[in-house]
Amino acid sequence: MSDIERLRHSAAHVLATAISKIWPEAQFAAGPPVENGFYYDLDLPHRISPDDFERIEAEMKKEIKANHPFERMEVSRDEALDLGKKGRLAALSDRDQPSKFKIDIIENIPEGETISLYRNGDFIDLCAGPHVMRTGNIGAFKLTSVASAYYKGDEKNPQLQRIYGTAFKNRTQLDEYFTMLEEAKKRDHRKLGKELEIYIIDDDVGPGLPLWLPRGAAIIEELEKLAKETEFAAGYQRVRTTNIARESLYLKSGHLPYYKESMFPPMEVHEHGEKDEVAQRYYVKAMNCPHHHKLFAAIPRSYRDLPLRLAEYGFCHRYEQSGELFGLMRVRSMQMNDAHLYMTPEQFESEFNAVNEMYLDYFKLFGLDKYLMRFSTHDPSKLGQKFVDEPELWKQTEDMTRNVLRNSGINYVEVPNEAAFYGPKIDVQVWSVIGREFSIATNQVDFAQPRRFNLVYKDKDNTEKTPLCIHRAPLGTHERFIGFLIEHYAGNFPLWLSPEQVRILTIGDDAKLVEYAASILNELRAHQVRAEIDKGTDQINGKIQRAEQMKVHTMFVIGKRDLEANAVSVRVHGKGNLGAKPRTEAIADILQSIKERSA
Repeated sequence: MSDIERLRHSAAHVLATAISKIWPEAQFAAGPPVENGFYYDLDLPHRISPDDFERIEAEMKKEIKANHPFERMEVSRDEALDLGKKGRLAALSDRDQPSKFKIDIIENIPEGETISLYRNGDFIDLCAGPHVMRTGNIGAFKLTSVASAYYKGDEKNPQLQRIYGTAFKNRTQLDEYFTMLEEAKKRDHRKLGKELEIYIIDDDVGPGLPLWLPRGAAIIEELEKLAKETEFAAGYQRVRTTNIARESLYLKSGHLPYYKESMFPPMEVHEHGEKDEVAQRYYVKAMNCPHHHKLFAAIPRSYRDLPLRLAEYGFCHRYEQSGELFGLMRVRSMQMNDAHLYMTPEQFESEFNAVNEMYLDYFKLFGLDKYLMRFSTHDPSKLGQKFVDEPELWKQTEDMTRNVLRNSGINYVEVPNEAAFYGPKIDVQVWSVIGREFSIATNQVDFAQPRRFNLVYKDKDNTEKTPLCIHRAPLGTHERFIGFLIEHYAGNFPLWLSPEQVRILTIGDDAKLVEYAASILNELRAHQVRAEIDKGTDQINGKIQRAEQMKVHTMFVIGKRDLEANAVSVRVHGKGNLGAKPRTEAIADILQSIKERSA
């Protein structure tokens, strides 16, 4: 547990202490630290609302000021149960009612495992710890919200109240956090996505199924162009595959049954067999890899053909639970920057490292200074359940991946029990300019599927061998990556990525002025620049305001003087008026910036 998690876990105990002082009958369940804060679940007849926060926080401040030590006490199972029956756990004293949730937790602790309690002042709680030394070490805190949650996340269990809060070492960090939250609200991709006419989600189409408006489609086209250029230079070959396939394909890949819960239900299609009509089950494609494996197998392969890199912006559909859908971040349809690399074991290190280098190049292009690669490994106790039952191959590929990460000096952490079912993987976490964390890309090693599909190549000794496979998607999906970019840039995209790169604004509607503006528009569009003319009849200030609201990157303002000088007055969103430039120079600057994908 990190220092900040320890602090927030301690704050959760102080929250429970304060609530116990106000409502002694409160029954507490779990109170862990979570991302950006902490919570505590409780059962209480009084319905806590934000109106109660000031009163609760006042009691928390008293507990912090008292500077009580957090004392750890190890007890036997019988001692813990006895305290629970007396109502003493998660309480200030013995009570008439037992600590029912704590008793349930104790009864589910494995035999032989240490049971510990923590005391701060009169409050005693069942807890594994750790905590800060004293309540006075908690620093600055604030309660943030209240929600409902089922005990242990099971809807068959009682519904509890969940009180959220956050805590930091000092007031400055707390204030910075809430400033970031306010900025995040302004940058919310759902809000800006609507205002900037990038995408919609329509009830008749269905939840989690975004439709891209022209401005959003323009961003998609630019990202695809970037990926295709980068991958072509790196020796990738582009392929296309279908959006549905027979059940047999996904049984062969192992996605059925391992991945079934994330796939849409099958369609039953009656097809004519050799003798009788046969019912076939088809699934909407949830992943591209089985299709790409079929393409590898379609042609005899030699070691001279490897590495083979097959790339596709494949359309996939996955059944996310409705409660998990969130704007563009969690969707049911996605266009993925996907590729599968087939290689010999000797080629693995250079190929895996090249993929990571591609990630780093993209990070630099998009101005992502903070990132972390999460190296996810398997859990040996779950082989044959969550992970394919190949212990030796798991060890081999995890060691290979770990060595590449260490040798390349890439910033990473190792996370057990989160690998893909067919091999270890890397999930890429990035932070936007305001410090919000996103998981946007993946890089996965696959030793299982090539064997399941009987993929082979002829080696130098003329024997057949199975290739290793890397699944990679440096830009993730259009949906999640564009959602991230909207928030990262606050909708102020760089020129090359801006949905509307140039808008031409005329001062008045003189025929010669309109004709001049049209000629500039035609020249820009002849070079594939996304340019428009504001044909409104209102004053220039109104036209500028509209362009600013839509975050158009560059405005060419044209008045009588500009016409006479064969020039334009250049405005850039967020920078204001940059002054007049000769027409040829202004257009050349636009083309150069787009070509270089300047920030």
